[in-house]
Amino acid sequence: MSRVILHIDMNAYFASVAEIANPEYKGKPLVVGGMSNRSVVSTASYAARKYGIHSAMPIYQARNLCRDLIIVPPDFPLYEHYTNLFVNIIRSYSQIIQMASIDECFVDMTEVLKGKKKPLEIIKSIQTRIYKELGLPCSIGVAPNKFLAKMASDMKKPMGITIIRQKEIKEKLWPLPIKDMFGVGKKTAPHLEEIGIKTIGDLATFKDEYTLKSILGVSYYTLTNWANGIDDSPVKVDVDDLKSIGHSRTLESNTSDYQEIVNMLNKLSLMVSKRAKDEKLIGDTVALTIKYADFSVISRATKLDDYTNDKEIIYDNILKLLDANYDGKPLRLLGVTLQKLVREENYLRQLTIFDSETKNTLTKRDEIATIIKNINQQLGKDLLRIAGEKK
Repeated sequence: MSRVILHIDMNAYFASVAEIANPEYKGKPLVVGGMSNRSVVSTASYAARKYGIHSAMPIYQARNLCRDLIIVPPDFPLYEHYTNLFVNIIRSYSQIIQMASIDECFVDMTEVLKGKKKPLEIIKSIQTRIYKELGLPCSIGVAPNKFLAKMASDMKKPMGITIIRQKEIKEKLWPLPIKDMFGVGKKTAPHLEEIGIKTIGDLATFKDEYTLKSILGVSYYTLTNWANGIDDSPVKVDVDDLKSIGHSRTLESNTSDYQEIVNMLNKLSLMVSKRAKDEKLIGDTVALTIKYADFSVISRATKLDDYTNDKEIIYDNILKLLDANYDGKPLRLLGVTLQKLVREENYLRQLTIFDSETKNTLTKRDEIATIIKNINQQLGKDLLRIAGEKK
């Protein structure tokens, strides 16, 4: 079985996040950028693009094209928050993820899809979950390597899924303009066009190696291989990329029932704790995400006294965030996230001799917990627990 690589690209990411934070902007011409006329458009919503507005366009030009244009300043902490959320959804399918930027990533799904009768349905479910749970549209490219997956994800936007198989390179890849090829910069494309390379197929079949090398330099071998659909580079997993672990769930129906809400938060806290323990990670910040019935979203975080992956600590702090921020209106989605993660082993290694009191406290607590667990097992009931802990 050949590799199955996905390139998942969030559509108009900054603008999409702005619409989530401000539901009244949904479907309206919107750009993310500075307010002065000297600023440029960072991202344009699809409604704004209908007016001819695009990224890197000066704000004053965008305003001239659309008098009702909404301009939203960048909010990078909010973008990072949503990046963590969509990546956590993807990680529930595959752990082999390489972030390409804040709004796109490569995913190796080879082992996940091996032997599956309907692999495309699994891929579609990733797109569906990201949209339903977070409100973020994305396009997905599916191919046997990273380059082809990247090219495929650009072919249908928004919310497209495009497959490029090795045998389809001549049909789907080669007719594309050379300026649209990933890796070919704006300055390089005109030089290639001058020597007759108008399409990716022209590059793949160009015979004058000396002339091509003089233009492409050190990128010659990479780009000519890519043009022929060859890319053996792996999806590189950076263990330090995982900044948070989170789980979110859309409720079966909109609700303001407090008990139903806390029950869901309890389940989500348990899921976050279990995954953090499985991956031997601890964090010192927890965050609560609430999406209301009107699709408005709030996210609040609190710093903990120490690093943890304990379910009860996560849950207790999430309840405090809920009580401090929930206004009682019907909501449709809840999310719990453990943030600022570090490797458990690295954290313990960094404890110095001055932390001996902390170490002894942790050791004694672990010893007491073990004794209580043994007694409860002998009694056949969960009767005893450490003071302050909840059942």
